Amino acid sequence: MVESIVEEIRLRKEYLSAPVSTIYFGGGTPSICSNEQFSSLINQLKNTFSLSPNIEMTLEANPDDITIAKLLHWKSVGINRLSIGVQSFREEDLQWMNRAHNSAQATSAILLAKEIGFDNISIDLIYGTPTLSDEQWQHNVQTAINLQVPHLSCYALTVEPKTALDKMIEKKKVLAPDPEKQARHFELLMQWMEDADYEHYEISNFAKLGMRSKHNSSYWHGEHYLGLGPAAHSFNGHSRQWNIANNALYIKNIATGNVPFEIEELTPTQALNEYIMTSLRTSEGLSFENIQRIWGEEKEKEIRKDSNKYIIQENAFINENHLQLTNKGKLVADGIAADLFSCD
Repeated sequence: MVESIVEEIRLRKEYLSAPVSTIYFGGGTPSICSNEQFSSLINQLKNTFSLSPNIEMTLEANPDDITIAKLLHWKSVGINRLSIGVQSFREEDLQWMNRAHNSAQATSAILLAKEIGFDNISIDLIYGTPTLSDEQWQHNVQTAINLQVPHLSCYALTVEPKTALDKMIEKKKVLAPDPEKQARHFELLMQWMEDADYEHYEISNFAKLGMRSKHNSSYWHGEHYLGLGPAAHSFNGHSRQWNIANNALYIKNIATGNVPFEIEELTPTQALNEYIMTSLRTSEGLSFENIQRIWGEEKEKEIRKDSNKYIIQENAFINENHLQLTNKGKLVADGIAADLFSCD
């Protein structure tokens, strides 16, 4: 797999024209790679693309994969940001989610990374699970704050169809998530993060000043990106493409010098709807000026008119010609965005 991704890097060298400002290893568990495998990926990226001198290079890692030796190697090859899949600092939650690590490893991974010199750290936390009370959720969040983690990504538990969890819920072996509890946990989270001076810069993301994820911010602001590996997505401003998800077929195709992908050319309406969806998730919000400049005055007037009801409901407000969501509106962000979509 690693050899195939290295080869795909060579094959895709023309996709991006500007210097690369962020690299993100994730969408799987890259922390299981050996040092040699990881070095081969980094070296090929450096040899193929022009990298910005102040590049943000993030690695997703599971707490149980983190060792001093791996941390030192990651740092030596240029990784300067870690995204650690903590999920919870409570044993009961981790067992319920069938995670490989325990609560002690979750804390130890963060402390060890800090000790080695990683100061740009993000952790994932999950809320709304049947095992998590309001008080226990506060304990999880407060633990992250006490550990001085500068960036948190917090997600409501979602049950994907045909997964082990989905089958267990179907057989009544475990309780299904409670949507009301999830909404309450999110509201509590927003207040706790504000009190601790974290910036709520995207629906699921909170950061100390200057510690936003540059990589994820580029998605939300419509910048171009290249995805490498099975099921990876790419965007160049006018089309999206995604690699085949099947590992064996991906490797077989790459061996013949062919990148196996599907492609979709975006219509102006699709591009507008994507902008609505992603911009409303950010603290900056939707720019009416951008809509007028790119999609025309009629579209700008239409969206401004359609958004009035959400302003009256106190789900949104206008700030410096930007439509931004209130905390109340953030609970129903996807529904608001879908309602504002253009149908042309």
